[in-house]
Amino acid sequence: MSRRAALIVLDGLGVGEAPDTAAWGDSGSATLGNVVRANPGLSLPNLTALGVGHCGDSGLAVASEPIAAVGTAQPASQGKDSITGHWELCGLVLEQPFPTFPSGFPEGFLAEFSARTGRGILGNKAASGTAILDELGQRHVETGDWIIYTSADSVFQVAAHEEVVPIAELYAACTVAREMATGDMGVARVIARPFVGTVGAWQRTARRKDFSLAPLDDTLLDHLAAAHVPVVGIGKVDDLFAGRGVRSIHTATNAEAYDLIIGSLGSVRRGLIFANVIEFDQSWGHRNDVTGFARGLEELDRWIPRLRSAIREDDLIILTADHGNDPTTSSTDHSREQVPVVVIGGKVQSALLGSRSTFADVGQTIAEFLGVPPLAAGTSFLAEVWRQ
Repeated sequence: MSRRAALIVLDGLGVGEAPDTAAWGDSGSATLGNVVRANPGLSLPNLTALGVGHCGDSGLAVASEPIAAVGTAQPASQGKDSITGHWELCGLVLEQPFPTFPSGFPEGFLAEFSARTGRGILGNKAASGTAILDELGQRHVETGDWIIYTSADSVFQVAAHEEVVPIAELYAACTVAREMATGDMGVARVIARPFVGTVGAWQRTARRKDFSLAPLDDTLLDHLAAAHVPVVGIGKVDDLFAGRGVRSIHTATNAEAYDLIIGSLGSVRRGLIFANVIEFDQSWGHRNDVTGFARGLEELDRWIPRLRSAIREDDLIILTADHGNDPTTSSTDHSREQVPVVVIGGKVQSALLGSRSTFADVGQTIAEFLGVPPLAAGTSFLAEVWRQ
């Protein structure tokens, strides 16, 4: 089959509370809607025309005749991190959450990590990535000790200054941590957090690298690989699936991802283009940068016409998200939210998809479209959007 699909994940762009949001401590989170309301002059005409106003609490006007097929998807997995969201989008629903360590990691685990990597430990607590550099960056430069921290997500993060610890050594240390982090210590991601700069001017660099658990069962990517259907990854997609079924070109900005998506639509003949658009989450959500988030939405809106012009008649393009990350709340962590589902393509008809019960409906739809066996979870909505 020569069909082509694109799955574009706007990382962190949630659209309001899911039925269980309060249980996750995220009441009031509505990433897109709250950012729109916090910026009264914000104009997003292309997103509005697609019909994003129909997607949960988007803050946008409701188009009477949306161009796209639009709806929302509710999180069914136990978790609100990027791995959980992406796995669910690809048909793998987690019944148990990954372990978190809000009070820090066990001393025995850290002692072994220190012994195996040859450096001491600083931090060992839940913290903002920028705040912990302000607190411990200079001590790290003076001692060479690792800065270890976590968040509300299931992550073991290792920060090191690129002029103190060679990047290859940082990556090797994270590989050690990934090998150690199994069973009850099986965090979803070990993250290398390189940085540069001096006191008062620390800057995290683009050489971040995620070391993820491999998916616990088959995903859409496994089904595509078994059927020899090509997959092109853009952004950190390969990190989120431990490289299984996808290789990616990493990007530091949304603009880089957008350019690579357009380039792939110009060169890829068949298969899946799978993109993670990172800055809504990494640059603005986690830093509570409401203004930056709004500017990012304007950039996305300006790009939509480029995307539409690059689409072939037989393409299926789905824009969605993996969780929320509301910069207007006091939290700097991910938020448990429903996500938008926006479907465009030459043969895609305008439709209201309603509230889907799981993100997995997205992957199931792509599986049917690309002619591979059904996924373990999800209900395809292809018949609702595709004109035969």
